[in-house]
Amino acid sequence: MFISHNSKVDLTRRMVVLTFIFVSVAVSAQLQTAVQVVTNTNNAAEASQNTIDRLNDQADELLVQYRTVLSEIESLQVYNQQLESSVNDQNSLIQSMNQQMTELESTNRAIVPMVIEMVDMMRMIVDRDIPFRKQERLDRVDNLEEIMDDSSVTTSEKYRKVTEAYQIELDYGRSVSTYEDELPASGVKVKFLQIGRTALLYQTLDEKESGMWNAKTRQFERLDDRYNSSIKEGLRIAAKQAAPNLVGLPIVMDTGE
Repeated sequence: MFISHNSKVDLTRRMVVLTFIFVSVAVSAQLQTAVQVVTNTNNAAEASQNTIDRLNDQADELLVQYRTVLSEIESLQVYNQQLESSVNDQNSLIQSMNQQMTELESTNRAIVPMVIEMVDMMRMIVDRDIPFRKQERLDRVDNLEEIMDDSSVTTSEKYRKVTEAYQIELDYGRSVSTYEDELPASGVKVKFLQIGRTALLYQTLDEKESGMWNAKTRQFERLDDRYNSSIKEGLRIAAKQAAPNLVGLPIVMDTGE
C-alpha cells in the first residue's frame, strides 16, 4: 500500500495536534490540582490565623486577669499589714485603758471635790459680775449642780460640762453682744448692749431712754439723753447691722473701793 508524502505530513500534523491536546488536558488537570492545593492551603492558613488570633486574644485576656490578681494580692498584703498595725495599736490602747481603770478610783477622789468647788465658784462669779444675761447664766449653774448630784453621770463628763461652762464665761469677756430683756427693778423691756465685762448699757425699745450698770453702786442708772444716739449706734454694731466704728459710750469701772 502506498501512502503519499502529503498524507504522511497530514498524519504527522494530526498526531502533533492530538499530542498537544493530550498535553493540554494533562497540564490543565495539573493546574486545577495546583489551584485547589493553593486554595486549600489558603483556607487552612486563614483558619490557622483565625485560631492564632483567637488564642492571642485569650492570652491577652488571661494576662489582664493575671495582672489584676497580682494587684489584688498586693492590696491585700498592704491591708493585712495595716490591719496588723491597727490590732497592735488596739492592744496597746486596751492595756493603757486597763491601767487607767486601775487608777480611776484614786483619780475620782481627787477630781470630784475640785469640780464641785469650780461650780460653787462659778455661782459666786455670776452673782458678783455685771448682770448681763444673768438668768441664763444662773440656769447654767443650776444645771451643773444637778449634774454633780447625778450618780449616773461619769466624773469625766462632769468635768467636761464644768470646763465647757467656764469657756462660755471666758468668751463673754471678749464679746460684744445685744439682747432684749427686762430691767430688774422696773420690769421695762429694753435692749441691752454688753461690752465684755466692761460695760452693760440699755435703751428702751422706743429709743427715748438709755442707761447703764453702775459697778460702784451695783444698780442700773439712767443716762443723759445725749448718749441715746451713741448707744443706738452701739446696739446696731453689736447686732451686725452697722460696720464697726468708734462710739462714745460712758464707762464706770468697779475700783473695788
